[in-house]
This record gives sequence, C-alpha cells and structure tokens, in this order.
Amino acid sequence: MSSTSNAMKFTLRIWRQKGPKDSGKLVDYKVDDIIPEMSFLEMLDVLNEKLAAEGKDPVAFDSDCREGICGTCGLVINGIAHGPLAGTTTCGLRMRHFRSGDVITIEPFRADSFPIIKDLVVDRTAFDRIVQAGGYVSFNTGSAPDANSVLVSKDASHDSMDAATCIGCGACVAACPNASAHLFTGAKVYQFAKIPQGQPERDQRVLNMITTHDKEGFGDCSNHGECEAVCPKQINIKTIAQMRRDYLVASLRT
Repeated sequence: MSSTSNAMKFTLRIWRQKGPKDSGKLVDYKVDDIIPEMSFLEMLDVLNEKLAAEGKDPVAFDSDCREGICGTCGLVINGIAHGPLAGTTTCGLRMRHFRSGDVITIEPFRADSFPIIKDLVVDRTAFDRIVQAGGYVSFNTGSAPDANSVLVSKDASHDSMDAATCIGCGACVAACPNASAHLFTGAKVYQFAKIPQGQPERDQRVLNMITTHDKEGFGDCSNHGECEAVCPKQINIKTIAQMRRDYLVASLRT
C-alpha cells in the first residue's frame, strides 16, 4: 500500500497466546499506511498480511459478517469492550476514531467462562448453553392468525424487540467486574416475558437459564452498569431487574 498524506500509523500491543493451556503476553507491532476509513478489523488484516509476508504467525481473531450483526468480532480495545465508540461493535469501529501514532492495546474478552482458544479468540459457547436451557415456546403457530387475535401492547412489543436485538457478543461479560452474563441472560428472558407467546414456559425458562448461567461460572450482577455502557445494541439493564423478579416469582411457585 502506498503512503498517502492522511495515512496513519500505530503501535499495536496485542495479546498473543498459542493455546488454552499456554501462557500469553502482550507483543508490540507497528503498522503504517493505515487509511482513516479502514475498520479496526481491516487494520488487523493489514497487520496479518505483513506478518504472513514475513513468515510469522498471524494474529488470530474472530469475525464473520463485519456489519455489526453477528457479534463475533468482540475485542477489548484500550480496556474497553468493542473500543471507545458507544453502541458499536469492533468491526464498526473506524481508525479515524484514533490518532496517528497512538499505542493501541488489544486483548480478548477475559472471563473464566470464556476460555481463550488462541490469541484474541475466546470460546463463547457458554452463551449457547444458556439459550438452549431456555427451551422452546409451546405456542401453536398453525396458519397465520388474524392480526388482532393475539393482542400485544405497543410498549410490550417494543420492549420485547429491543431485548431481542442482543447479538450475544459477550461484551457485557468482558466489562463486568464480576464477569456476569446477567445482561445477556436478562435480554433472552425479557424478550419472551413481555409477550403472550412467552407465557406458557415463563417460570421454567427463567429458572433453567439462570441455573445454567451460574453453572457456567458467570458471576452475579452488582449493578455497576458497565454491561449496558459497552453493549453494542445498548440493551437496557431493566432486563436484569425483570429477570430477577421473574426468577423470584418462579422460585416461589415451584
């Protein structure tokens, strides 16, 4: 890539770890000729091309859609999950949000429940098991019902859809001092708790999901609010409050 007048350069301090059982460390790399409009992941692609050309092991990191939809790209950038821009996934972060010459520290999402696979890649399948524990919704689908046969208030539908936007990236866990996944679990409980279709299994769903959450080793919520601050979909922590109320009611009923 040829140099341009607005090209940027950075020192990247990246966590390198060969495998789950290996010790890791931060390693410094230099990157030059970075275009301000590049995404953060494109900048890492430039680094990896350079490392590959030098016969060195590229940095392992997760990505898929690169459109802020899938949530697999999560990194801790300068101590903040997904980086300094609120409401944005790592792949949506542009290099113009940094200053040329900056030292950028890049680490994986750190939590015992997210074991490191290699470098910046972590195993987040604990989230899958929490969702699986929620089970199914035994609501008769059949043919398309009449529009007004199942009444859902505007507020309830909006709240449910807001919670359903959770992409399961794990930033909430990485930011929480207790490594709690209550924002994720709360969102998955809340999206069904607010609509009629979610009522048949409501009690068992919340009991199963929180039990699995705890078995996976996630911590408890102590209302720091760091999870909400870094969530790329800006899920509200009121989902945690609703989940706790549901859990208490379900516990008393069983």
